[in-house]
Amino acid sequence: MATNRGVAYMGPGKVEVQSIDFPKLALGSRKCEHGVILKVVTTNICGSDQHMVRGRTTAPLGLILGHEITGEVIEAGRDVEFVKVGDLVSVPFNIACGRCRNCKEGKTGICLNVNPARPGAAYGYVDMGGWVGGQAEYVMVPYADFNVLKFRDKDQAMAKIKDLTLLSDIFPTGYHGAVSAGVGPGSTVYVAGAGPVGLACAASCQLLGAAVVIVGDMIPERLAQAASFGCQTVDLRKDATLGEQIEQILGVPEVDSAVDCVGFEAHGQGKEAAQERPATVLNSVMQITRAGGAIGIPGLYVTDDPGATDANAKTGTLGIRIGLGWAKSHAFTTGQCPVMRYNRQLMMAILHDKIQIAKAVNATVISLDDAPQGYKDFDRGAAKKFVIDPHQTVAA
Repeated sequence: MATNRGVAYMGPGKVEVQSIDFPKLALGSRKCEHGVILKVVTTNICGSDQHMVRGRTTAPLGLILGHEITGEVIEAGRDVEFVKVGDLVSVPFNIACGRCRNCKEGKTGICLNVNPARPGAAYGYVDMGGWVGGQAEYVMVPYADFNVLKFRDKDQAMAKIKDLTLLSDIFPTGYHGAVSAGVGPGSTVYVAGAGPVGLACAASCQLLGAAVVIVGDMIPERLAQAASFGCQTVDLRKDATLGEQIEQILGVPEVDSAVDCVGFEAHGQGKEAAQERPATVLNSVMQITRAGGAIGIPGLYVTDDPGATDANAKTGTLGIRIGLGWAKSHAFTTGQCPVMRYNRQLMMAILHDKIQIAKAVNATVISLDDAPQGYKDFDRGAAKKFVIDPHQTVAA
């Protein structure tokens, strides 16, 4: 009988690799003829996973984690026409039916048919439909013809797999943040957060032609990683305000565009760096974005945060200075990235050497058994994007 193992959330600060069921082409009691089963080639640890592992969501114990999946098709349902056994594919973290109004409008992050609780679904994530995650050896992917992105040349893809694995989430998510913030040739941009999404966003801003990309964080190693590919940096532990530090770089205390790649676990700046301030990034980017500018918000904000520091934040109610944003005519874009809007073009940019996204985010390959240690290192602020290699395919 075929076996499978996956990374399970077992309580705040604890994950473990467990034996789990081998995936079936089934949705509950009915056959899933539109799905495929993948042998996972790479599956990444995401900052969004870390929110759950820290106990900052209502994730149930035993949840199999992982929504950043690249794999080889080993079985396909009867209704799958265009994806074949043996194909190597990237899986958008958004699960989408391809049939509903939102999917037909390209809003695959808020599909109406894949989650009974709310629009939008993802693999291995709290409140996102109950789908089994892909930090595992094998996983089932529904609506395969619509969802997956096929790599035509497997050898070429495997040669760039550390880059291509990032197409499932953080590269499109960072790029979406930049696009929604209006980044283009000659832009000045502030990216809040030098975690993997922030670094991917900064690299995306460069790809889009930004003149100056400034990245802010509190972890020196992450700031050094941003600087390694040409970004300017600001250290948010300093007492100088964000605007003052930006002025030292640009000569003015404002930018054309800003992107929040931090989300709801934000901390204060300077003397308040050790204290959680969930609205800090949103308020600070309104202060330093020019009138008429735009703000992209791919950073995660949740409806329920049991670990929040105050009662309002426990329900996602934050003290945002919306009056400031209104007065400056800011445009705001929130929500999950619709990965399929970008992944094919970004794949081409990778394959034709227009960007080295794995180098930018310091993609680091680990084994499935090393995943618990990877979560610990990531939680400590390691300037790395951990890529799990369940079958030692990348290592080979």
